Amino acid sequence: MELSARNQLQVRIKQIKSNDLSAEVIMEIGGQEMCASVTADSVKRLGLKNGDNAKAVVKASSVMLMK
Repeated sequence: MELSARNQLQVRIKQIKSNDLSAEVIMEIGGQEMCASVTADSVKRLGLKNGDNAKAVVKASSVMLMK
């Protein structure tokens, strides 16, 4: 699948917390954690499991930096 988003990051699924409707997917990338909020159906449809390798696509209208 081709996407216009340039921020495609290789991640490892660390933990999935879900209920009947939604899921919080904790991913590990370069020693850092990132969280995605998705539907529980999406987790099921993609067959996501702890330890899986995946790609996180980040498309945001703003990015905050701090120093």
